[in-house]
Amino acid sequence: MKRPSGKALALAGGGPLGAIYEIGALMALSEALDGFDFTDLDAYVGVSAGSFIAAGLANGLGPAYLYRMFIDSDSAEVPFEPEMLLRPALDEYARRVSTIPALLAESLVEYLRSPLRRDFLASFQRLSQAIPTGLFNNAGVDDFLTRLFSLPGMTNDFRRLRHRLYLVATDLDSGTAIAFGAEGHDHVPIATAIRASAALPGLFPPVEIDGRWYVDGALKKTLHASVALKEGARLVLCINPLVPFDATHAAHEKHIRQRRLVDGGLPVVLAQTFRAIIHSRMKTGLAKYDIEYKDADVILFEPDRDDADMFFTNMFSYADRKQLSEKAYRKTREELLRRADELAPKLARHGVSINHAVLTDPHRSLARRMGQLKRRRARNMGLTALRLSDTLDDLAGALRRLRRSRVAA
Repeated sequence: MKRPSGKALALAGGGPLGAIYEIGALMALSEALDGFDFTDLDAYVGVSAGSFIAAGLANGLGPAYLYRMFIDSDSAEVPFEPEMLLRPALDEYARRVSTIPALLAESLVEYLRSPLRRDFLASFQRLSQAIPTGLFNNAGVDDFLTRLFSLPGMTNDFRRLRHRLYLVATDLDSGTAIAFGAEGHDHVPIATAIRASAALPGLFPPVEIDGRWYVDGALKKTLHASVALKEGARLVLCINPLVPFDATHAAHEKHIRQRRLVDGGLPVVLAQTFRAIIHSRMKTGLAKYDIEYKDADVILFEPDRDDADMFFTNMFSYADRKQLSEKAYRKTREELLRRADELAPKLARHGVSINHAVLTDPHRSLARRMGQLKRRRARNMGLTALRLSDTLDDLAGALRRLRRSRVAA
């Protein structure tokens, strides 16, 4: 596990859509970057949805495997179903409701002590403690990941990984970022750390670990690439799927009907606000890296701000998932070509090169690539089954000969 530091990957959050975008981008990067093996890096850093992908890669699951698991679930050994994220947090509801009688009694006592001096509403403010801390229960994520990491060749234990993995969550009581997987925080199961890192306040209840409560790691920073840089990584590729949507630019440049985000109601307004805040902080952090880690190269990939699909895609639609991952694949390929003169010298310093033949192939698409891989897997499985059949035939023949020899004796 302790190897010379060098190459690392930092993945930001963004919910299921963010994970889908990251997988499409990873497929493009894995094909076009020679010398950068995404399943054999020195360090992986994941935040929120990015923690799912980072943990999979650190466990040896390549981008194509993750595509089957998150996007083309029908062909996956352990498929991920987004519906598991929308199960009501019934336990949390029940726990909060059970506190109402005591809170109400305390409020009444406080008010009745001096009703003329106390404001009625202020006296009953403590009833807000009965509001659930999250709408949905993400415990199913823990169960899903525990099953996944129980497969042969994988582990749910940070300490047994061949590569360093850091999954960042925010300590609710102190507001500090905690990197699970770092010394002192590596005893926590990887699946539990992922659930804590992705516990977006309001949607999911905080996750208790060792008596502390944790929420989404993006509350402090969206990338946390500094975790890898502090460990000595000198080439860090970053993927950030969350950018603010520019509806005006999208309408002007892509000739689509301009949308007023306010018409989308509270969820859309909150999504845009959250994206704007964390994107601004990310830009500030990247600027600091240039000063604090002058001997390191940090390279960022992210969607265009006028990408309506990235903002409005339905994560529960398989067709939309495939469309979004295809768009991420194409966008990343285009960006590599456009930035080739800028990126090539940086990558070369770390033994990585851009495969221009792959990038300029006009026939490449993610759908075609996954189709080729699926057919290859089918052929390999067919060959395996044929070899097994031959082996069983040989064994049966040997047993028949053994019986005949015993009869003859």
